Amino acid sequence: MSDPERMYRYRKASPEERANMVAHRRKFGLPLHAPPHYPDGKKRYILSAACFEHTPFMVMPGRRDAVRAEVIDALIAEPWADVRAWVVLPNHWHVVGCVDLAPFGEWIRVVHSRLAGRWNREDSAKGRRVWFRFQDRAIRNDAHYFASLNYVHANPVKHGCVKRADEWEWSSLRNYLDEHGRERLRGLWKEYPVGDYGKGWDW
Repeated sequence: MSDPERMYRYRKASPEERANMVAHRRKFGLPLHAPPHYPDGKKRYILSAACFEHTPFMVMPGRRDAVRAEVIDALIAEPWADVRAWVVLPNHWHVVGCVDLAPFGEWIRVVHSRLAGRWNREDSAKGRRVWFRFQDRAIRNDAHYFASLNYVHANPVKHGCVKRADEWEWSSLRNYLDEHGRERLRGLWKEYPVGDYGKGWDW
């Protein structure tokens, strides 16, 4: 169901039906009527960072765990970030959400530097360059937002890591399945197809 259709149904509902609709969306962590919008002027982004020359420095599960803990979980805890979806792959990661880019740029530089130093010590590769850079792409509208969620969750399949997206442990997809259910996500996939999303910039 599209957002206009959902709003039309809401307007025609009785007060009790409206209360039930809102309670259902709150229970499952759904935005009450639409994707998140930020009245203070902050923007929604898909953020991405790649390993230098696409080298799979995160091919070991323990390193993907480290990125999940020190990038994703830590970013979720920051007051200037609102993370909505994420994935960590062997040579890059993606995040969808609202982030203040001013503190984020310095923050991610420090985190990436710390991870690179640790991995270089583990591999006896002092001074090796691990990270290339991060990209920020503004999300233009609600359709772009939902397509971004679908793209991030489908990324492990796109890159041949797994055959089914829900088999990949380093992604927010399992949380979405638990909170929203497979039917809801299947509906979003049909309504907001990925198409050639990421062409020319995803690794």
